[in-house]
Amino acid sequence: MEKETEGTIDPTSSEPIAELEALIFSARGPATPSQIRRALPDLSAAQIDALVDRINDSLHRGGRPYEIAQVAGGYQFRTRPEFASVIRAAQPARALRLSRAALETLAVVGYRQPLTRAEIDEVRAVDSGAVLRGLLERGLIRILGRRDAPGRPALYGTSHRFLETFGLKSLRDLPALSELKEPELEPSAQGGPEGTFESSEDTAGEVDAETPSPDALAFDPDPETSAEPDGPGTEPLEPH
Repeated sequence: MEKETEGTIDPTSSEPIAELEALIFSARGPATPSQIRRALPDLSAAQIDALVDRINDSLHRGGRPYEIAQVAGGYQFRTRPEFASVIRAAQPARALRLSRAALETLAVVGYRQPLTRAEIDEVRAVDSGAVLRGLLERGLIRILGRRDAPGRPALYGTSHRFLETFGLKSLRDLPALSELKEPELEPSAQGGPEGTFESSEDTAGEVDAETPSPDALAFDPDPETSAEPDGPGTEPLEPH
């Protein structure tokens, strides 16, 4: 029988709990089931889920400020939401944040991908070229391929970085469009000129695009995801 004390897991257990925790902890981004099974081939997806639940139960009982979250089709250590305020207090300098124009474009891509720049421009009724370049540079969107049409226009979609930033397991975790309503913003809070990225602390209607959401673990390395191949969470959404 496994010997487990308050908030700890017995390292001598026959189950690879400690090994799984080490794999997730050391991963540069969310550790996917396929990556985990390369090292622990005897584990099924269901067994990985069960062991992650046991690790989290042990962490919670021990009062640890972090847990393993399912995000971007994998598993990642993240600080618990109730510690967001103290983490923000220790990091007063914010990174570049997305303007409202960038957020709007990101929403169009997120809900309608894959789609071309012309289709994005049609939805927004404005040229989105500059803001698309900014989103590509931030790694929040990527080029999924090219449409079989004159000029072979690029098809845009969201990246794993997008899922990590917004704490989503997959695109299916996006809220239904019927659940969303237009935020009430003052005219002065529209952000900068079209396609710009603001760095001001006083600009409303923006989110931090450089670092993951406040519940992300502060010491997690920044993964390179902007050029990755298709993977979990990149499938087109079904209409709601």
